[in-house]
Amino acid sequence: MTQPKPIILLDRDGVINQDSDAYVKSVDEWIPLSGSIKSIAALSKAGFKVFVVTNQSGIARGYYDEATLHAMHDKMTALVEAEGGTISGIQYCPHGPDDNCTCRKPKSGMIENIEKQLGVSFKDCPAIMVGDSLRDLQAGNLRGCAPVLVLTGKGRETQYKSIDFYFDVYTDLAAFTIATLHKYQ
Repeated sequence: MTQPKPIILLDRDGVINQDSDAYVKSVDEWIPLSGSIKSIAALSKAGFKVFVVTNQSGIARGYYDEATLHAMHDKMTALVEAEGGTISGIQYCPHGPDDNCTCRKPKSGMIENIEKQLGVSFKDCPAIMVGDSLRDLQAGNLRGCAPVLVLTGKGRETQYKSIDFYFDVYTDLAAFTIATLHKYQ
């Protein structure tokens, strides 16, 4: 008997595309990491629902606007669709770190929005949160998701932080995808 397929939640910058300490501010600066687009498409084609959950404080900081963010997401979605896959939804937080919102990771508001959209609780329904930062893992863990760290983006530094809960580690999204497809085939 096969296990039910978990919902896959992916951070964006550093997991799907190249991250930048100067922020990814334009469609041209949004460059997918090697294998990430094919990985999302492979998960989708295998029956996994894949969502993107991303902090985008560059909006609050005035580095880019929501129209530019939507254009970046349109590019990402089109690339995944060109590989035969689908992104089930994208949640983003446009707030800055001092805005005291409920959506900015490590808070779990964006994940809660996905739970509401699907009519489930990730404390009862399997879900995996894949990220490259401590706050990604914390947000997923808070909602009952299995946290996964990838070593792309800020992942290499994150792996050495003091983290008081279990998480799996993969070199990148492609390695996570291969293991996940194998586990749930």
